[in-house]
Amino acid sequence: MLTITQDLHDKIVAHARKDHPDEACGVIAGPAGEGRPERFIPMLNAARSPTFYEFDSGDLLRLYREMDDRDEEPVVIYHSHTATEAYPSRTDISYANEPGAHYVLVSTAECGNDEGPFSFRSFRIVEGEVTEEEVEIVDGQAQSA
Repeated sequence: MLTITQDLHDKIVAHARKDHPDEACGVIAGPAGEGRPERFIPMLNAARSPTFYEFDSGDLLRLYREMDDRDEEPVVIYHSHTATEAYPSRTDISYANEPGAHYVLVSTAECGNDEGPFSFRSFRIVEGEVTEEEVEIVDGQAQSA
C-alpha cells in the first residue's frame, strides 16, 4: 500500500494538470530504507510529449546524486496519462527499473488542465509484472525540492 500525504497527492495532480496536454513526470524522495514519500521533485518531461515521458538524463543524474548525498531514495515515481486510463503502458513497464518504488499514474484524460475528474492510481512494477496497490491519503505537509 502507498501511504501519501494529501499535500503530496495534490502536488502530483496539480503538476499533471499544469503540464497537460503533455505528460508530467517526477519523483517523490524519502529517507533510504523507510519507504516514506516526503520530498516532492517535479521533473521536466524531456520528450515534451502527450503520449510519452522521459526524464532528462542530466537532471536525473543530478537528482540521484542529490538523493545519495541526502541518504534518500525514490519512493514514488509518477507521471500522467493525458488521453488514456491511469494504468502502466508497455513502455512504462519496460522503463520501470526501481523495484522498490511505487509507480503513480494520474489520468487527466477527463479534466485536462481544469478542475474536474481525474484518476490517481499506484502500482508496483517488478520484473515486468504490474500489481495495483491501495492508496491511503493522510494529513501532512510535503517538502519541496
